[in-house]
Amino acid sequence: MDTKWATTELAWTSHPETGWEEVSGYDDAMNPIRTYQVCNVRELNQNNWLRSDFIPRKDVLRVYVEMKFTVRDCNSIPNIPGSCKETFNLFYYESDSDSATSTSPFWMENPYVKVDTVAPDESFSMLESGRVNTKIRSFGPVSKAGFYLAFQDLGACMSLISVRVFYKKCSTTIANFAVFPETATGAEATSLVIAPGTCVPNALEVSVPLKLYCNGDGEWMVPVGSCTCMAGFEPAVKDTQCQACSPGTFKSKQGEGFCSPCPPNSRTSSGAASICSCRTGYYRADNDSPDSGCTTMPSAPRSVISSVNETSLVLEWSEPRDQGGREDLLYNVICKKCLPERGTCTRCDDNVDISPRHLGLTERHVTVRNLQAHTQYSFEIQAVNGVSNKNPYAPQFASVNITTNQAAPSAVPTVHLMGASANTMSLSWLPPEKPNGIILDYEIKYHEKVRASVTQRSSARIEGLKPGTPYVVQVRARTVAGYGRYSSPTDFSTNHQADADKTLQEQLPLIVGSLTAGVIHMAIRTIESPIVTPGMKVYIDPFTYEDPNEAIREFAKEIDVSCVKIEEVIGAGEFGEVCRGRLKLPGRREIIVAIKTLKAGYTERQRRDFLSEASIMGQFDHPNIIRLEGVVTKSRPVMIVTEFMENGALDSFLRLNDGQFTVIQLVGMLRGIAAGMKYLSDMNYVHRDLAARNILVNSNLVCKVSDFGLSRFLEDDPTDPTYTSSLGGKIPIRWTAPEAIAYRKFTSASDVWSYGIVMWEVMSYGERPYWDMSNQDVINAVEQDYRLPPPMDCPTALHQLMLDCWVKERNLRPKFSQIVNTLDKLIRNAASLKTFAASCGPTPTPLLDRCVPDYTTFTTVGDWLDAIKMSRYRDNFLNAGFASFDLVAQMTAEDLLRIGVTLAGHQKKILGSIQDMRLQMNQTLPVQV
Repeated sequence: MDTKWATTELAWTSHPETGWEEVSGYDDAMNPIRTYQVCNVRELNQNNWLRSDFIPRKDVLRVYVEMKFTVRDCNSIPNIPGSCKETFNLFYYESDSDSATSTSPFWMENPYVKVDTVAPDESFSMLESGRVNTKIRSFGPVSKAGFYLAFQDLGACMSLISVRVFYKKCSTTIANFAVFPETATGAEATSLVIAPGTCVPNALEVSVPLKLYCNGDGEWMVPVGSCTCMAGFEPAVKDTQCQACSPGTFKSKQGEGFCSPCPPNSRTSSGAASICSCRTGYYRADNDSPDSGCTTMPSAPRSVISSVNETSLVLEWSEPRDQGGREDLLYNVICKKCLPERGTCTRCDDNVDISPRHLGLTERHVTVRNLQAHTQYSFEIQAVNGVSNKNPYAPQFASVNITTNQAAPSAVPTVHLMGASANTMSLSWLPPEKPNGIILDYEIKYHEKVRASVTQRSSARIEGLKPGTPYVVQVRARTVAGYGRYSSPTDFSTNHQADADKTLQEQLPLIVGSLTAGVIHMAIRTIESPIVTPGMKVYIDPFTYEDPNEAIREFAKEIDVSCVKIEEVIGAGEFGEVCRGRLKLPGRREIIVAIKTLKAGYTERQRRDFLSEASIMGQFDHPNIIRLEGVVTKSRPVMIVTEFMENGALDSFLRLNDGQFTVIQLVGMLRGIAAGMKYLSDMNYVHRDLAARNILVNSNLVCKVSDFGLSRFLEDDPTDPTYTSSLGGKIPIRWTAPEAIAYRKFTSASDVWSYGIVMWEVMSYGERPYWDMSNQDVINAVEQDYRLPPPMDCPTALHQLMLDCWVKERNLRPKFSQIVNTLDKLIRNAASLKTFAASCGPTPTPLLDRCVPDYTTFTTVGDWLDAIKMSRYRDNFLNAGFASFDLVAQMTAEDLLRIGVTLAGHQKKILGSIQDMRLQMNQTLPVQV
């Protein structure tokens, strides 16, 4: 309200009528105005009220009143009583409607609310012109629909020239790319009113909440929260707008930055680009940032040099002329065996050893071993980088063709006695690990006297021997290249009586043509006698040393810290970080290693416990035990350096590659673990924490036992239920034998129990043993003779071996040497791995002729996929329309391939379950006449 602009009578209510009087006048600019005057100074006890019209509040909380007025100086008025005043009072009255009358509300301070007594800065006398005073007062909070203003005169001579009623606000503003709306001030002069903000178009929130404070003077305070321009847009108009990047420029990330020209070999023809697409023939790797330029694949390696030595080969080459604009250049070596009579070349068998590896090489040389003698090979040396997989064509490569030389066969493995009488012995042996050609015959050498005989078979019967006499026997093989080395000398004896012909029922491992050569060689190489020979190395507990540092010096090699380069943190260990790095020892090639570091601030006991693992590991030397390279103790941080296992822990590796391996490959992994544990057992070392999480896997799928000695130092961690307190120690309940849980009786036999659990983990592709049962439930179930059922598609022979490992009486469990022999026999007898055990999980439900999931127990196709561990394909099935079991039962391998199930192992698992579903449907269909 502003009476300054009123052109008609205000007609405000006055009381009494002889008090305030409305008068027309002019302001300084000669504009007509309406004023109110009162001047009853000669009369005593004045109480004159003037009330405005009803003023709507309009959601305002605090009201401001500007009053312009003049007041006559009481001293300038002669002959007046002492009651003359030079002030007046300002009141207000709230109401939900315009309901005031001439008599209501009563003309008194209550119900009216007094705002202030207003006094002039200057008054005037008759000799001077009127001096206009301007005063502003405020009141609040107001809450009703509106209010009236009231002015009380108690005996002044004054003129109320104009009254303006207003409120204060903070105007609409933009701050930090957020719009804040017009906001009225608060109820008090010191109040702060929060105004919520919204991002300007093409901007996104960075921090929330978005708000700005409006103070009592109508000014904005410092904003809270902010927005920034989204990708493809940049700040403009003094940071109040986000405008699109112009064609040819881009902005990859949300933020305050500006658009940039497209990186090399990329372009964009449209505006608001967040990435510039690569030009034809150029690509970005998956881990390249959108800001990086586009690159291409390298050219072929140059100057390939080959050097053949019998059945070994050294390849060297120079780097390509063009690396494609990238620094991540690697090399792959592809071996192909050629058959000239067929004119074809096929991939080499797995037994061909390419060292240091055949894929992802950083060095430009390899050594190739285990080639066949007098055979043609072709080698492709591929140059690849981070974008090679983006190119539809094969990597650029250089090729070289070689022919190996003739070579004598390797030594014959251990000779076995099949039977003996008083003057005869029946012997058998395996062919050499590397025959290097066709075996023409074998030579047998034996003595009491030095004698020799020749046979073309891998078995022989020696006659004319003396009864009860020990003989030393050796065998060697011959090819066109000559004789190989003799087998190790083996002692056998004839019987004392001629009629005491006994046959030893040892089953020799037989070579199975369907197995890969790599598996065969592994099995042959590690067949060892379980007899502990005199002088055999025995494990020494480093904690028996009075000075633990002496054990470190004796069993672990000290490495100068300058030889170690840490490249990347890959995990956290018990005592610090686990890193990947490189080790370059003098006179040796640089190798990739794993590095365990001891965190800063350690105690002497923590240092001793940390290095104890190296004191233990340094005593072992076996292809299936993690190899210690050395320790760094003379500088900081203290480190343990081991060989690097590319595929990490076995349990997570299996879960990542669910269904990807053949049974033979899985058994090969188990065989490697068993061989490592046999080695530890022979050294009288008890592991105590054998589990798939403590088995590491390298790039060639070789499994190695790790994590030595740390389990005894485990601290309580309530977030990890793997290890549970028992009799003062931490025990991995699900993997531990009953006697070890109950009495802390840890032996090689308890390690055998744990090995059985590891077998179950491997065959179930890393599933958690005993599923979601609590540790106490596991203890109770095992005590009541419950044993884990076979995983899906687990051969019966393997589950039986698991059950043998879980025999309650520890002395009846197999030794690791027996486990190795059993696995060797299974590997060589492929048919034994084709009989499958029923697999039903923790609550088996027999159906048909074996145990399979009953599809009728599942509500949806998704539930069925969950049950067979194929939930990753839920969306594939539903998006392709296979939403009912009737449709699923009709699916073929081509259907699976079409909807995106491309992995052969997963296709096999799903098709097998679909076949079971079809059989169940046939059983449940009504018979039709």
